[in-house]
Amino acid sequence: MKRREILKTLTMLPLAGAIGNSGSLVTPAQATPASKRDLFKEFGIRTFINASGYFTSLSGSLMQHDAADAIRETATSFCRLEDVQDKVGERIASLLHAESAMVTAGAFSALMLGMAGVLSGTDQKKVSQIPRLEGSGMKTEVILQKAHNDGYAHALTNCGVKLITVETAEELENAISEKTAMMYFINYQSSLGKIQHKEWLELAKKHRIPTMIDMAADLPPKENLWKFHDMGFDLVCVSGGKFMRGPQSTGILSGKKELIAAARMSAPPRGSNIGRGMKVNKEEIFGLYIALEHFINTDQEKEWKMLEDRIAVIAKEAASVPGVKAELIPLPLINRIPTLNISWDKSKIKLENLATSLRDGNPSIEVMGGPGGSINVTSHMLKKDEVKIVASRIREELFKALV
Repeated sequence: MKRREILKTLTMLPLAGAIGNSGSLVTPAQATPASKRDLFKEFGIRTFINASGYFTSLSGSLMQHDAADAIRETATSFCRLEDVQDKVGERIASLLHAESAMVTAGAFSALMLGMAGVLSGTDQKKVSQIPRLEGSGMKTEVILQKAHNDGYAHALTNCGVKLITVETAEELENAISEKTAMMYFINYQSSLGKIQHKEWLELAKKHRIPTMIDMAADLPPKENLWKFHDMGFDLVCVSGGKFMRGPQSTGILSGKKELIAAARMSAPPRGSNIGRGMKVNKEEIFGLYIALEHFINTDQEKEWKMLEDRIAVIAKEAASVPGVKAELIPLPLINRIPTLNISWDKSKIKLENLATSLRDGNPSIEVMGGPGGSINVTSHMLKKDEVKIVASRIREELFKALV
């Protein structure tokens, strides 16, 4: 099915525009054609080649062209936001092997709204009381492993809960009480914890406690999108930007039907709740869906080979400089992309900060800082014609610093 047909079938959108004096339909785009403006130049904002990664501080990833088209196409009509969440959520859930799903304002928002839903259920009074849990009748504690207590757990404490950290299965069982609302697991930290996915889920089911897993940046592989539902997690949170390349400000909360319905009680367009500021409009919802569909349908092996080939071009150029090493870094669970570390013998190459030299050059290039003053380079955010530019600029800066 073509993109335009998909957008049409997801929801019945009202006809846009107004009837002019001539009787013809006039949309805003037709009435006032936008002139081409270089807004980055107009505002004096530096743009750069991104050989670093899809970090929020670098404005995330570049949207898939189809996702950007979906945003433009759906920006010209009105519809009820609830209808869009209903219909797009159904389609997303079917793709992710989930009972239900909703589009959120990023993965952090998915964590927070999911937590709110677990606490309140569909009780409107409880929805309006979050995060003031004392005396509300709601449970107040979330259990997680000590190794999983990173800064993103703040999304949960925003809802008023207390985090209870454990290290072993025995500690976990002892920590469970009538106050326990949820058990929280962070996928990318799984190797650091003593309790792995399967045992975590078994203990949660034994005590009838809802579970949530944060896999915000754990793509690829695409199978992760449904893997954790198939395992038995009740709620799964993922970013809609990053490698998926949907709108950077979107995320997906998917899982059990009753929990998603409860989470939506704390989400826009409803008010008097903790999530009112976490708004995603119709354009972002459609844009995310198209990006998700594109990501799932992409030939993953072919794309990975392309990324590795691009890294190989950069590695070859860098390693041609005497005293330089260019080596692939072992893949982590988070931001799982081919990454090249470039280091050099400081007795042969007098270069204090290659990352700064690349940033300050023309064109400006962003890379990641590596250990010992080295740099890390990725290729997944590079456009085809930028690969050789990055390779030659790195080689140029290293050669200039040769003693």
